[in-house]
Amino acid sequence: MKFIKGVTFGYMSNRGDWLTEEADNSLNELIIRTSANTIILPVVVEQETIHSTKINWRNNLVLSDEEVEEMIDKVHQLGLDVILKPMLNVSEGTWRAHINFFDHQVVCEPKWSDWFASYYEFILHYAEIAERKKCEMFVIGCELVNSTRREEEWRELIRLVREKYKGNITYNCDKYQEEAIEWWDAVDVISSSGYYPIDRWHEELPRIKNTVEKYEKPFFFCEAGCPSRVGSEFLPNDWTYGGSVDVEVQKRWFQAMFDACDKHDWIQGYGLWDWKAKLYSVDEFYLDRDYALYGKPAELIVKKYYLNKGE
Repeated sequence: MKFIKGVTFGYMSNRGDWLTEEADNSLNELIIRTSANTIILPVVVEQETIHSTKINWRNNLVLSDEEVEEMIDKVHQLGLDVILKPMLNVSEGTWRAHINFFDHQVVCEPKWSDWFASYYEFILHYAEIAERKKCEMFVIGCELVNSTRREEEWRELIRLVREKYKGNITYNCDKYQEEAIEWWDAVDVISSSGYYPIDRWHEELPRIKNTVEKYEKPFFFCEAGCPSRVGSEFLPNDWTYGGSVDVEVQKRWFQAMFDACDKHDWIQGYGLWDWKAKLYSVDEFYLDRDYALYGKPAELIVKKYYLNKGE
């Protein structure tokens, strides 16, 4: 697997957002400003609550298949790889990791079997798109922490995806969960969300390495990023945490991550978080307290690192 110099583009985009000239310009800016070789395209859908068993992936706010395919084509035409990443959120705002049901099915309660049936339909639809458009990698799930103990269901999903899609398959586990998953042998690539505190990288990486060596699979951070806020470098996974805007926080965090990870040759890339399809004015980068890289000091750290990083 070549080294993934990736950036996630267009998270939380709604139908039509990827068909605009604005989105095209943003994609071009991403490539120029970061020197990425891979674009991760997240297609976000929702279920109403953490106990809902229906995934509303056909909702008319979801990116249309046509625009997803057109965006994949644009990225490929620009000479970059594509990782297609269908993602599930919860409409009422609870983090997807808390989606959960009883392990022993009860007639009058929502069931894992019903949820997985809906999830299979959702994921297999996008697996077909990934195959049709020859995406270089396909992500079958992201940070669905409570579900990953359901090993039989995940193995069955991977089997079904392989009938539709012939490229590399990964699952994006959450931070601190790398060793908790017992079905890594079934995927092609191990990946996780690298939202580790700025002072914890040197402690966490050897732990992750143990899992990578156990399963003898390639590994990359499918997500990694930090908000531009005072204090967020110590809790980068929390999108609600932190004080006033401080773009230097984000810069320091990225430098620390790259410095720590560069000591480990088993880490084969990143899917940095993130780059919006609709950009704020570059002159107002200092007002953005989110994860966006555009125009901020961290963007320069990323570009320098990616330019100097071999394939």
